[in-house]
Amino acid sequence: MAQQPSRSALARAFAASLSGTALEWYDFAIYSSAAALVFGHLFFPSGDALTETLTAFSTYAVGYVSRPLGGIVFGRLGDVIGRKRVLVITLLLTGIATFLIGALPTHDQIGTSAGVLLVLLRFAQGVGLGGEWGGAVLLSSEFGDPKRRGFWASAAQVGPPAGTLLANGVLAVLTGVLSREQFLSWGWRVAFLFSAVLVLFGLWIRLKLEETPVFKAIEEHGDRPVAPIREVFSTQARPLVAAILCRVCPDVLYALFAVFTLTYTTQVLKLPQSWALTAIMVGSAAQLVLIPLAGALSDVWGRRRTYAVATVCAVAWPFVFFPLAEQRSLLLLVLGVIGGLAIHSFLYGPQAAFISEQFAPRLRYTGSSLAYTLAGVIGGAVAPLLFTWLFAEFGSWLAVAAYLAVTGVITLVGVRLGRNPQQAEAEDRALTPA
Repeated sequence: MAQQPSRSALARAFAASLSGTALEWYDFAIYSSAAALVFGHLFFPSGDALTETLTAFSTYAVGYVSRPLGGIVFGRLGDVIGRKRVLVITLLLTGIATFLIGALPTHDQIGTSAGVLLVLLRFAQGVGLGGEWGGAVLLSSEFGDPKRRGFWASAAQVGPPAGTLLANGVLAVLTGVLSREQFLSWGWRVAFLFSAVLVLFGLWIRLKLEETPVFKAIEEHGDRPVAPIREVFSTQARPLVAAILCRVCPDVLYALFAVFTLTYTTQVLKLPQSWALTAIMVGSAAQLVLIPLAGALSDVWGRRRTYAVATVCAVAWPFVFFPLAEQRSLLLLVLGVIGGLAIHSFLYGPQAAFISEQFAPRLRYTGSSLAYTLAGVIGGAVAPLLFTWLFAEFGSWLAVAAYLAVTGVITLVGVRLGRNPQQAEAEDRALTPA
């Protein structure tokens, strides 16, 4: 029989997975919020608010486009040299890029070079995050019981809403205590520079952690892959396609409620920025509980069933949310965002386990990272930009809802193509040393 990791080892792995992704998503969320609120004016001034926002969201997309590079480079390394070492590197890369954004001169100071430097640092953020997710999922799930992988793998999934909550909390405080002029001048920088403290904390946790039992078993069997990327494409094509497609709708749904909501409520409905930030913060706080709950539910109810039901709800929710938001009530806006992010939780919670289960353990970091990052390019990367363009082009939120519905169909196809998780559980048992 395999020796199970101690409860303290499980707790450390869960904390390392959650805290690391939370810190990296703080960095990513700070950028997302700043792109919606200030970056257009500071780095791409044109005199037209909509054009500035569209340009800023284009740089937001760069962070998704660069993710596949991180998935390729760090995913391969994660299957060759181990999960822990790679996760330390990705945390440093994203943290340093975020800190430098906070020190970046604006367009008024150095001209168009400011926008170029911002794009380059955003690219580095995406590379780091592209290599982060797959390893963070494995860090917790490969320490835990395979029969409860939905719950254990959800640790990495709690990170994004935790990071978003922290990021929007910092922005809410800054926008609340500073004038508009102060925030545009220097206040937004504080949120980026603060990431240095958070990254140091994440490094402290990760450096104390051991390598996962599954990777140790792979090493003992001498079964580490030589060319994991080639193996994934040649032997795991269907799992890769399934994993990519299942991520599209959740990414777009998240972009709708965590990013586009800021633009829609402030520029279209003319509501205070603090209202949208409050709604996203409350919704993100609810996700801290709902995501692990959804992961645990998928262990009992099944990944496919949980995912399919949540996808149908995601397609339907915009027809509830936008009429609520148009009432221009803080309470109704908060309820609408909570509903959207709650539905996202029941997609996002089981997602980590579902994706990692598609691949053999020796190729799991590479396969999961490729699926996560490639899906981000066709899903979350262009979503805020398309939301903004569709609304400007058609003048109605119905176009936004139709776009989300298309992504829902794509995700349902991916869920249908996905394989039975029991296969992956059997592989874990076979690899675990006696």
